[in-house]
Amino acid sequence: MKEKTRSILRAHFAPVNIAYMALFTALAFAVTFLEFPIFPAASFLKLDFANVFFMIEGFIFGPVEAVVSILAKELLCLTKSSTGGVGELANFLMSSAYIVIPSVVYRFKKGRWWVALYLFFACIMQVGVGVVVNRYINFPVYGALFGFDGAALFQTLWPFVIYFNLIKGAAVSVIVFLIYKPLSKVIRKTAEKIAARRKHAKPNGSDT
Repeated sequence: MKEKTRSILRAHFAPVNIAYMALFTALAFAVTFLEFPIFPAASFLKLDFANVFFMIEGFIFGPVEAVVSILAKELLCLTKSSTGGVGELANFLMSSAYIVIPSVVYRFKKGRWWVALYLFFACIMQVGVGVVVNRYINFPVYGALFGFDGAALFQTLWPFVIYFNLIKGAAVSVIVFLIYKPLSKVIRKTAEKIAARRKHAKPNGSDT
């Protein structure tokens, strides 16, 4: 059992995987500086495209690598956070909801139209989890911190939460659909070359 666990960890956290996880995390973190509101009535809902990198990563490497990168990005966001970690927790949950199912089922069924279907369901998941997270985490906690009735405000603004997550999910999904195939080929070829060089650099191809 322990050996199987070690084998799984080695597969997910091989040096090549870690390098790409760091790259995707850095890119996702960088685009958070370009986030912008799209509804004046709910200016705290800010659009960014970090999930583009996480979905690409999930398709190429799998859900484990993608979720680890999401967590790392949110930890980095804590360094510039004004929400005390609440926004980062909410983003982690919503990004994971968007990423996990497509990156799991992609292992079994590939192709552009399958990817389009996966991205459609990813948008639905993001909207659903976004409503729950905002209703039970964001609005109540911010209400308690800043002295307003979070539940009452949510009753007023919940349509904007849905519209925002629909727009964000659709925008991210369109970009992913357009770039995932050529980008995945480049990354896979690079990863294979690095792994091959690393293997040949070791005596007798040993992993020790």
